[in-house]
Amino acid sequence: MDENLHSPQRRLIELRMEHADLDDLIDRNVLDKPGDDLALRRLKKRRLLLRDQIARLELQLSPPEPA
Repeated sequence: MDENLHSPQRRLIELRMEHADLDDLIDRNVLDKPGDDLALRRLKKRRLLLRDQIARLELQLSPPEPA
């Protein structure tokens, strides 16, 4: 059971959830505090990093396609 807590599939789910949370936070930040550009840039940068991590993990988990 302990191996499930650290599996790549579990990590992928966690990253996707964090990415979705950041999407929501960014949307709310734009509506609530339109003048807070620095905070918005930081959130967007974090979201991009998460997207890159998700893409790398998906590549590791998907089997290679035949040529």
